[in-house]
Amino acid sequence: MKKLIFATGNENKMKEIRMILADCGYEILSMKEAGIQADIVEDGKTFEENAIMLADDSGLEVDYLDKAPGIYSARFMGEDTSYRIKNKAIIDKLAGVPDEKRTARFVCAIAAAFPDGKTITRRGTIEGIIGYEERGENGSYFLPAGVWQVHSRAVTGRKEYDQP
Repeated sequence: MKKLIFATGNENKMKEIRMILADCGYEILSMKEAGIQADIVEDGKTFEENAIMLADDSGLEVDYLDKAPGIYSARFMGEDTSYRIKNKAIIDKLAGVPDEKRTARFVCAIAAAFPDGKTITRRGTIEGIIGYEERGENGSYFLPAGVWQVHSRAVTGRKEYDQP
């Protein structure tokens, strides 16, 4: 069986990738599972640049915050800071901001590198707004409450999502 190796150590991300690609006919592996030991630095200036280094990059862009946290979503307020704290910080920064200025999007860029050296990148976005309070459980992505709770799982139709 052919193998697809994803440059991530994020177990939740690997669960979602396996769910989405369950019927593709490939063995899906993380770098660690494939025996690849590497520290990947996310120092690109765009989601696409980071995706080429990682296989994918994703994050939240809040228009009122000049598209922050953006490519720094995972590191926003520190990598060890819980998503509940990060979510609250975003909601607090938008205190008093009217609905029409609370626009945001979840961005995901994915890259594939082939043995012949060819690389392909693709970008997808889900538009939404930031709500006034946190809702639901946090998943593997930084999705503050009120952003349309849609990401890779929505493609499979296997999970319901809250709307603001």
